[in-house]
Amino acid sequence: MNIVKVKDYEEMSQKAAHLIVGHIISKANLVLGFATGSTPIGLYEYLIDFYNKGIVSFKDIKSFNLDEYLGLEINHPQSYGYFMKKKLFDHIDIKEENWKIPSGKIGSSLNECSKYEKLISAAGGIDLQILGIGRNGHIGFNEPDVKFETETHLVELDEQTILDNSRFFNNINEVPKKAISMGIKTIMRSKNIILLASGSSKADAVAGMINGEITPNLPASVLQLHSNVKLIIDEKAAAKIDFEKI
Repeated sequence: MNIVKVKDYEEMSQKAAHLIVGHIISKANLVLGFATGSTPIGLYEYLIDFYNKGIVSFKDIKSFNLDEYLGLEINHPQSYGYFMKKKLFDHIDIKEENWKIPSGKIGSSLNECSKYEKLISAAGGIDLQILGIGRNGHIGFNEPDVKFETETHLVELDEQTILDNSRFFNNINEVPKKAISMGIKTIMRSKNIILLASGSSKADAVAGMINGEITPNLPASVLQLHSNVKLIIDEKAAAKIDFEKI
């Protein structure tokens, strides 16, 4: 793991954007894996700014999102499809046919999982996957005890994840209990991975990911086995890392 420690959320977002833009300049038809949630919002704001300044174009980019809630249509304000449109896609020149997000339609989940894997494979795999990390160590919606060999699959959300995500809904009862997520195996097939972490609430998970044993109980720990992972972590998220043991 290549660990980049930065001061704060702003520097984390800027550093990640610089790296991604560099990848796009090197390969205009890059296949990107996008993440949702509060962590990458600053990153997406920087990418929009780079696009508006004419530094980068997304017209040949293909993208795949990590996950989507089961039961939320793409036009639902809390769906991840809606999130990506409002936070990034509506503001850059990516072609609508080139970005993919799992369908959250009830009843289509099994077919959707298989279909999504085939789409990723047909695109040549993911060149650069962006990840956040949950307080329980999840990546994507791969919760503790997930099987590392799992591809895109239907997930039962952990109580901690439901609680953490309830801040985006009117109340906790509105948070879906299931989601479709890229599996650990799918994520690990990405050629490059950038994981972002900010804030003291992520410190335990980050320390476990870096210093702890590789275990399904902390899904992000599997990244120790990937050959090209860059962790961009602010001071608060890095507070419990034992750098002498890395």
